[in-house]
Amino acid sequence: MISEKMREMLKHHEGVRYKPYRCPALLWTVGVGHVLYPEQGKLPMDQRMGFPLRQEDNRIWTKEEVDALLVYDLKRFVRGVSVYCPAGLNQGRIDALVSFAFNLGNGTLQRSTLRMKHNRGDYIGASEEFLKYVKAGGKVLKGLVKRRNDERNFYLQP
Repeated sequence: MISEKMREMLKHHEGVRYKPYRCPALLWTVGVGHVLYPEQGKLPMDQRMGFPLRQEDNRIWTKEEVDALLVYDLKRFVRGVSVYCPAGLNQGRIDALVSFAFNLGNGTLQRSTLRMKHNRGDYIGASEEFLKYVKAGGKVLKGLVKRRNDERNFYLQP
């Protein structure tokens, strides 16, 4: 599992929302980036706005509920890291790789040069790969630059 320090960093970078909202991909989301309805993500973008928020989800969620969703979501990314990057893991590398996968998906981690370098034991090279993932919509975002530097710093911890 990830460290408490990384859990707090994730909350900082992702944000914590107690009321459902539409993320930039127009998906109903709550908590720390938890997608409420995965089936909505299978719809074309132009149909996602027509997907309703279920009445039982249209409320203020408790901190306990949001924290439980985060623990649930993190399990999938911890599993992905252990499968795709099994060698040379320590707490800092697990934290960094889980944060990366949480943000970009296990599939992106699986296909990444970051993964290949990590698995070859090129940890310095792998740490530099984090810094290549700082764009959204074709533009460098300050928040992603900060996040990737934080992930890189975790990754390089002894």
